[in-house]
Amino acid sequence: MMAGQAKKSPETPVASRTKSKGEQTRRALIDATVDLFQRQGFAATGLNQIVAESRQPKGSLYFHFPGGKEELGVAAVRCGAGMVETLLQAAIIPAETPRAMLENVAVLFAAELEASDFTKGCPVSTIALEATEETPNLQRACAEAYSGWLAMIERAFVAKGMQPDLATRRARLGLSTLEGALLLARTERSTRALHEMIEDLSPLFEG
Repeated sequence: MMAGQAKKSPETPVASRTKSKGEQTRRALIDATVDLFQRQGFAATGLNQIVAESRQPKGSLYFHFPGGKEELGVAAVRCGAGMVETLLQAAIIPAETPRAMLENVAVLFAAELEASDFTKGCPVSTIALEATEETPNLQRACAEAYSGWLAMIERAFVAKGMQPDLATRRARLGLSTLEGALLLARTERSTRALHEMIEDLSPLFEG
C-alpha cells in the first residue's frame, strides 16, 4: 500500500444486501415506468400508477428519483434505449449485408409487437413525442437515444460493406422508416407496415 493511502474497509454482508435491495427497487421502478410509458405515454402515466405497477413504496420512488417524474423518465428512456440496442445487435450479428440487417430488424420488431398484442412499440418514441422545453433532461435523453442508435446502425452498415457517406443517409432513412412503420403497425394492429418496409426499402440497402 502506498504511503498515506487509506485502507478500504471490506463491505459487510448487511451493507451488501442493502445495496442489492436498493438496486432491485430502483430497477423495479424503472421497469414499470418503461412498460407504462410504452403503453400509454408520458403524460397519461402518473407516479401513483408507477408505484402500484412496481409494487414498491412511494417513498422509495422519491429516494431513488428525487427529481420526480422527469428524472424517472430519463432513466426509463435510457433503459428503453438499451432494449433497442440489444434488438439491433441481434439483427446485426447474423446479417452478412446491410439488406439482411434491415430485414432482421423488421422481423424482430414485428415479433415484439405481436408478443405485446400491439400495445408496445418503440420504448422511446412515445416519450420523445411528449418531451418539451419544460422537460429538457427528458428531451436530451431522447435525442441521445436516437443519436446512439443511428451511430450503431451506421457503423454496422459500413462494417458490412456500405460506403460511409451512404451509410449515414441510409441509417437515418432506415430508422425513420422503422419508427413510422412501428406506429402504423400498432395503430392497425398488424405487422403489414413492417413487411412492406422490407419490400420497399431493401433495394436501397444493397451497398
